[in-house]
Parts: sequence; structure tokens; C-alpha cells
Amino acid sequence: MLGTTVNALAIFCGALVGMFLKNGLKEDYKQIVFHGVSLAVLFIGASGAIGNMIQPSSHPILFIISLILGGLIGQWWNIELRLENLGDYLQSKMQKGDKGDNISQGFVSASLLFCVGTMAIMGALESGLQGVHKTLFAKSVLDGVTSILLSSTLGIGVALAGVSVFIYQGAITLLAQWIEPYMTADMIREISTVGGILIFAIGLNMLEIKKIKVGNLLPAIFIPILYYLPFVQELFLKLKSLLNIIL
Repeated sequence: MLGTTVNALAIFCGALVGMFLKNGLKEDYKQIVFHGVSLAVLFIGASGAIGNMIQPSSHPILFIISLILGGLIGQWWNIELRLENLGDYLQSKMQKGDKGDNISQGFVSASLLFCVGTMAIMGALESGLQGVHKTLFAKSVLDGVTSILLSSTLGIGVALAGVSVFIYQGAITLLAQWIEPYMTADMIREISTVGGILIFAIGLNMLEIKKIKVGNLLPAIFIPILYYLPFVQELFLKLKSLLNIIL
């Protein structure tokens, strides 16, 4: 858990630095920084999604199915509203917080950026299986710098993403010996593809181009995991054989 702990602390400390910078910037400077960060988020999301889609072994429609099913589940659970209510509650408890902060947006945006990706998954597996933390240490530096930029525009909600990272990567680390056989390269690639699309959607929200309820789409990240489970793959093979016989 050392690598994950360092990663979470780096995000928290970076967010505090970003909050300090935010309070020291004039409004027009805040706006240009916000636009720059928003464009960077769009680029990260687009490059991550497209980069994975063009790989030969990718499934061109799995991410579509994941977004549709995940969106239906998220809409049923009304995740976006629950996150907003949590953000409003936390904001009401922070006497010195900036009234303009959107804690739920900062939390969701940063959590996706820090949790969805190869470094998060492979680094946590490496930490749990081998006791080697170099990947997570490198990720800590990247996440720390990113959290400074994000919190300078999105506020204290970014710091809460450290909790997401600690729980998410910590769970993978602790369960590494059991889940490692199932975390195939194909599964990680498809998770990253869906995650990249959601990150891109966050960038659209930040620039107010289009309001997308990203919170309600969060379950989409877990659909590829279900798809690649052995018994699901076996079921698909049986269905394919049945269709071949019928046709």
C-alpha cells in the first residue's frame, strides 16, 4: 500500500497548493488557466480513447455498449444527483470554502483522471504482487502536478479524489493475487477507452460546450470488466456456435 498511499498524499498536497494559487490569482487569470486546463482535459480524454480504439485487437462496439448500458444503470441510480448532493453537503460544512467551487465536478473529474488508465491498474498490481512501487511513485509525481492545475480551477473537490485513488488502487493492490489473472491487456485497454471518452465529456462540461451528466455514465467503466469475465466469454462462444449452426 506504500505506492498508493504516496499517490493519494501527492494528490492531496497538490490540491492544497492549487487552492493557494487559486486564491492568489485575479479573475481574468483564473479564467485563462481554467480554459487551458479544460483543453488539456479534452486532449487527454480524446487521445486516450482514440489511441486505444485504433489498436488491432480492440472491440469497435464494446465501448458503445458500455456507454449505453452504463448510462442506463447510472440514470437509474441517479449518480449525478447523488454526487451533487454530496458536494453541496460538503460545501456547506466548509466555512472558508470558495462559494464558486463545484465540489462534485472537481471530485468526479479528478477521480477519473487519476483512476482510469494503465498506470493506475498496472502500478497497483505491481505493488501488490512484487512489492515494487516505482510505477505508482512516477504516477504520484504526475498526479501531484495535475492536481495543482485542476484545484486551481475546480477547487477543493480535487483533493477528495485522493480518497478515490486510495480506495481504488488500494483494493487492486490488496486483491492483486486474485484479480491479476483476469486483468488482461484487452480488458485494461477497453476500460481506458471508456474512461477516455468520459474524461473528454468532462472537458466539454468545463468549457460549457454541452452539459453531460458524466456521473450517470460512470458505471460504463465496469461493463468491459463484466464482458471479459471467463464465464461471459464462454457464453458468447456458445452463442456464436449456435448462430453458426442456425445460419
